[in-house]
Amino acid sequence: MTIWQQQQQQPTSTIETRKRTNLFVFLFPATAWLLLFFILPLLIVLLYSFLERGTYGGITWEFTLRNYQRVTSELYLGVVWRSIWLALITTIACLLIGYPLAFFIATSSSRWRNALLLLVIIPFWTNFLVRTYAWIVLLRTEGVFNVALQSTQLIDEPLTLLFTPFAVTVGLIYGYLPFMILPLYATMERFNFSLVEAAQDLGANDLRTFFRVVLPLTMRGVIAGSLLVFIPAVGAFITPDILGGAKTLMVGNLIQNQFLKARNWPFGSALSMLLMAVVLVPVLIYFRTSEEVKS
Repeated sequence: MTIWQQQQQQPTSTIETRKRTNLFVFLFPATAWLLLFFILPLLIVLLYSFLERGTYGGITWEFTLRNYQRVTSELYLGVVWRSIWLALITTIACLLIGYPLAFFIATSSSRWRNALLLLVIIPFWTNFLVRTYAWIVLLRTEGVFNVALQSTQLIDEPLTLLFTPFAVTVGLIYGYLPFMILPLYATMERFNFSLVEAAQDLGANDLRTFFRVVLPLTMRGVIAGSLLVFIPAVGAFITPDILGGAKTLMVGNLIQNQFLKARNWPFGSALSMLLMAVVLVPVLIYFRTSEEVKS
């Protein structure tokens, strides 16, 4: 009697129980990891956000809503809106730069395609902090950009580029551009370009073909890339800390200061929960849009 015949003779309940046991065994490591290192820390931060700050830092076990009332003040909401605005500019800029670049890579020959993808991935081989510090050399008063502009007599005095929102935006675009290019490339690589030829044969010009054929069929890559750029950009703290100084404070810097300098863990936790709520909005939009794209 074969194994398949033996399985057929077993009761259905026994087979279902075995399947559930196997499924539990396979899912347990991932579930345990998420519970210990994601859900539990998140619950701790949520709990801390409703507690009072201790005299010398830390927490005291006194329930309060004062931290969330403080978060909604004009001062801190201004920092949150600045973070959202800079993240949106970064996302749009990465999309405008990354879309044609990903399209060019996807339509290149296989030999050049691999080389171009390697150039996109190479920045990941260098530490992000080192790459951010490199922009100081480029943007400072005696930096490469100002020296080049003065040598060509385009400007008489050095421009103030460093420690400005412009410098932070440039650093964010540089840091997160690959996160936009790679999802777009993955979508465009599977794109059927015969549809473009069919649209043009039916009388559509290049612009109409792009907006009616190419863009809708690559929208999933656009949404995924935008999400991968916006989420880390809105919570960034290394880039604004190095390139923005104290003049361009973002919510990530504010949370870092509350935990490490002010030692106000409850207020830092409340800010973290606010940041998570801001991040959840594009995630929900992504899920909603993905369902519409599928349908």
